[in-house]
Amino acid sequence: MKDSQKAPLLNSAIDGGKKGGWKPAIYIISKLCFLRQTSSLRTFLHHCVRRPLILKSLTTDDSFFTKFFSAVVEVLERLAFFGITANLIIYLTNILQDTTVTAAKEINLWSGISTFLCLFGAFMADSYLGRYQTVLLSSLVYISGLLVITLSVNVIPFQFRKPVLLLALYLVAIGQGGHRPSVQALGADQFDEKTGEDRKSKSSFFNWWFFGVCGAAAAAALAIVNIQDHVGWTVGFGIAAIAMVLSLCVFLLGQRFYWCQPLKGSPLTLVAQVFVAAARKRNLKSAADDAPQHRLFTSEEAEPAAGTRRSVVLTHQWKFLNKAAEVDEEDAQAARKNDWRLCSVTQVEEVKLLLRLVPIWLSCFMYGVALAQGTTFFVKQCSNMDTHISSFRLSPASIRVSASMMILILVPIYDRILVPALRKMTGIPAGITPLKRIGVGIVVSIVALTVAALVESRRLKIAEEYGLSHLPNATVPMRVWWIVPQYVLFAVSDVFAFIGIQEFFYDQMPEGMRSLGSVASLTLIGVGNLLSSLIISVVHHFYPQWLDNNLNQAHLDYFYLLLAGLSSVWLILYLYLSKCFVYKQNEGTHL
Repeated sequence: MKDSQKAPLLNSAIDGGKKGGWKPAIYIISKLCFLRQTSSLRTFLHHCVRRPLILKSLTTDDSFFTKFFSAVVEVLERLAFFGITANLIIYLTNILQDTTVTAAKEINLWSGISTFLCLFGAFMADSYLGRYQTVLLSSLVYISGLLVITLSVNVIPFQFRKPVLLLALYLVAIGQGGHRPSVQALGADQFDEKTGEDRKSKSSFFNWWFFGVCGAAAAAALAIVNIQDHVGWTVGFGIAAIAMVLSLCVFLLGQRFYWCQPLKGSPLTLVAQVFVAAARKRNLKSAADDAPQHRLFTSEEAEPAAGTRRSVVLTHQWKFLNKAAEVDEEDAQAARKNDWRLCSVTQVEEVKLLLRLVPIWLSCFMYGVALAQGTTFFVKQCSNMDTHISSFRLSPASIRVSASMMILILVPIYDRILVPALRKMTGIPAGITPLKRIGVGIVVSIVALTVAALVESRRLKIAEEYGLSHLPNATVPMRVWWIVPQYVLFAVSDVFAFIGIQEFFYDQMPEGMRSLGSVASLTLIGVGNLLSSLIISVVHHFYPQWLDNNLNQAHLDYFYLLLAGLSSVWLILYLYLSKCFVYKQNEGTHL
C-alpha cells in the first residue's frame, strides 16, 4: 500500500474521537497483525499518546458510555491479571520447584510492589500524562509482559524460566500500575457531585465496579485456572494475554466519550509548597483563628477561570498551615506571586485532607495482610485436600471462585436492598459512612482468619489420624469444601471493607489527586502483601515448624491465629482513629 493510500486510514484512526470510536481499534489491530507498516504504526501510536483531551460537558448518554467502556476495560484487565496470579503459587511450586514458603514470599513481594507501582502510575496520570495516555501506554507494557510469560513456559530453557518469569511479572506490575488507578478514576470522574442523584450513583458505581472485578476473578478461577491445570500453562497464560489485548481495543473504542480532567500539576509539589510557605511565615501573627490579621489568598485569585474545582471551607485543624494562605506585606508588594510563599486556601485545605487520610490508611494495614493469605497459603491448603467433583478433579485455585460468587450475590443485595433501607434510617446517601463500612469489613476479616485456623486444625488432625503427616504430597481425606467458609467470609469482608476503602479515599482525596485516591485501596493491599512477606520470614525464622514445606505437619492454624490477634490490635487503633476523623466540608463558592 502506498503512503498516499495509507494516509486517509491513519487520519481516520487518529480522528476517531470525532467520527466514531471503532476506527482506532480496527486500525491498531490491523497494524499489530501486519508489522511491515511500522512507520504508520509508530505515527498512529504517537498521535494516540499525544491526543489532546480536555474537560467538556457530558450528555447523559456520553456519561453512560464512558462508565460502560471504563468498566469493560477494567473487567478484561482483571481477567488477564487473575488468569496469571490465581494459580501462580501452584506454577511456582509444582512446575518451577519452589518451596511453599519461598513461593509465598515471592508472590507477596511482587504483589506489594505491583500495588505501589499503582501509586506511581496514579501520580503520573494526575500530574503529567493524563488518564487516557497513562492507560494507553501501560496497556502496551502490560501486554508485552503477558506475552513473555506465555512464551516462557516452553520456549525458554528450564534453568532460565524463573528469571524470565519474574522479569515478565514485573513488566505486568508496571503495566497494571498505570492502568488500574487511571481507568477507575476515569469512570468515577463522570459523576457531577454537585447533584444529590450523582452522589448516590457514585456510591453504587464503586459497588458495581467491584462486582465486575469479581466476575472477572470468578471467570479466571473457573475457566483459566482449570485450563492451566488440565490443558496446559501456555494456553492458560495465552488466554490472559488475549484478554488484555481486548481490553486495549475496548478502551480505544470508547475514546470519543471520555471526559478527562485537566492536569493540575504535580500533587507532591503542591503539598511541598504549602509546608514551605507555612514555614517561611511561621512568625506571622494572627489576631484570631477565625479572623486572621492578613487577607486570605482565595481560589478565585489563584485560578480566576476555574469553574470545576470543588469548594472547601477553611478549617482550624493544623492551624500552622493556614499561614501559607495569608497575604503579608511582602506578598502584597510583590509584582508576581511566589508559589513557595503564598498558597490559596483551597491548596492549604487539600494538604490538610491528605494529612487526615494518612492515619486511617495506616490503621488498615493488617486488613491487607489478612487478604494476602487468599492467594498463597489458602491455595496450598486446597492442594492437600480432596478436590474431586465426581470423577473430575477441580484445580485447587478454583476454590477461590466461592469468594467471587459470594461477592456477585452480595453486591446487588447490598446496593439494592441494604443501602436504601439504611439510607431511610440514617439520611446518608450511601446508607452508612464509609468508615463504618470499613470497620465492619475488618471485623469480618478477623472472623475469617479464626475460621481458617479452625479448619486447618481439623485438617491436620485428620492427616495425623490417617498417618499422612510425614507425606508432603499426600491428599488428606477431607473435602476441599471445608475451605469455602473462610473464602466466603473474606468475600463479605471485601464487600464492606475493600469497596468502602475505595469509596472513602476517592471521596475524601483532593480533586486534583483523585487517581491517588483510587489507588489508596490498592496500596493498602500492597503494604499488606509486603507485611505478610515480612511476617512469614520472621515466623519461619523463630517457629520454622509452623510453615514447614510439608503442610501436613506444619501449623498454619497457629499462623492464622497470630494474624487474627494482630488484626484485632490494629482494629482497636482503627476504631479510635475513625472516631476522631473529620470529614471534608463543601460549599457552593470557592474559597
